[in-house]
Amino acid sequence: MQVDFYQLANIPAEQVIASIAEKVLDRDGRLLIVAEDEAYLVKLDRVLWNQAAAGFLPHGLAGGTDDARQPILLSTSPDAPNQARNMLIADGTWREAALTYERSFYLFDDATLDGARLAWKLLAGREGIERRYCAHEGGKWVHKA
Repeated sequence: MQVDFYQLANIPAEQVIASIAEKVLDRDGRLLIVAEDEAYLVKLDRVLWNQAAAGFLPHGLAGGTDDARQPILLSTSPDAPNQARNMLIADGTWREAALTYERSFYLFDDATLDGARLAWKLLAGREGIERRYCAHEGGKWVHKA
């Protein structure tokens, strides 16, 4: 399994989330986006309607009757009723459940940097886990480690 650590610099998290979500969908994948703050998920719901090149990214907020059908599901829980094999942690709070997915994306900023460093260290040397650290440089994401 792979965990990609994305350090947000001067880029809005919503822009990065939309970009990752679009790439997952392009590969016919499903994505679970997790954040503890329900108000943030509602904001993200609105943003995803307008961020994709096609005009919107098909998604839904967890708790509806069609959760299982959503290619992208926004949730406060790390459980994926949409059978996603990709998880994106949008709020900078590491969740061990991320390791049950094929690939996880962990977004963090200056406020959550210490938690990201701790997660990076705790995952070091764990069998079957590949960590990648990505930083934004010169207008694109660069894998640094």
